[in-house]
Amino acid sequence: MDVVTFGESMVLFSSDQNLPLQYIHQFNKQMAGAESNVAIGLAKLGHRVGWFSKLGDDPFGHYVLHQIRGYGIDTSRCRHTNDAPTGIYFKEQRTHGKTQVYYYRHHSAASRMHPDELDEAYLAGFKFLHVTGITAALSPDCLAFTRKAMASARKQGLKIVFDPNVRWKLWDSEEAAKQVLLELAGYADYILPGLDEGELLTGCKQPEEIASALLKPGVAGVVVKLGSEGAYYQSEQQGGYVAPFPAEEIDPVGAGDAFAAGFISGLLHGDELEQAVRKASAMGAIAVSVNGDVEGLPNEQELLHMIHHHDDEDYQNVKR
Repeated sequence: MDVVTFGESMVLFSSDQNLPLQYIHQFNKQMAGAESNVAIGLAKLGHRVGWFSKLGDDPFGHYVLHQIRGYGIDTSRCRHTNDAPTGIYFKEQRTHGKTQVYYYRHHSAASRMHPDELDEAYLAGFKFLHVTGITAALSPDCLAFTRKAMASARKQGLKIVFDPNVRWKLWDSEEAAKQVLLELAGYADYILPGLDEGELLTGCKQPEEIASALLKPGVAGVVVKLGSEGAYYQSEQQGGYVAPFPAEEIDPVGAGDAFAAGFISGLLHGDELEQAVRKASAMGAIAVSVNGDVEGLPNEQELLHMIHHHDDEDYQNVKR
């Protein structure tokens, strides 16, 4: 197996109307969550993926599980509970490309993941572990669960990709977030902060400075996501900027998850860091150009076609 990840996935309700939620009467039901978005992105690219969580033993929990399993993802380590519900959230799109999200996840089933429930032997069957800072912020038990999973994966030789993925509504303070996220980054082989997250963790404002500050012994690479301006990557051997792929921004939610999926896919294919970041950037561009977190994500052939088509256009522009 290639990649395993874990975390909370919720039922998403959104509308085709660009109105405040209080004026919306009909909603579309979907499923989304940062870690499952990454898992689905990787599965659509042809990788063998596992995802696990704790879900409510309710209709929404079974819906989430069936949706993720439908992509061919192994969900055999998921648990259901009658003690708490599956989380939900609502997406409000007020104007073109402007999105507000409202979460109803407090005391959800996923927040009750306990470190004693971790199947460490299961982790050993994978090459990569993907982790976000979201899970650690759900509850003290989830933080302990995340620590144990990362420590176990590191001990068993998995490569760990860590995305801080800050959700401010889940943290008590910036200092609390910084302390925990830096601790978790210490387990990682690859760290994928956004520019604001990098500033939070390091106090630095420039991508090069952020990457240098996070590139501690044991870290193979840092990639600072710059949104519409591309990304900056750094390892001990190399560093540089990757230009963004052109995209019309329709829905920015899920772009970072698509970026992570493209990046990990590149690493699995043995790509150099720069090429892996280019795949990540292309995936992010595809994600923002469609509504929904995962529905528009490409397969491997479609992703490579986009990259090659972009390269051909650049070549023709240089010739002109």
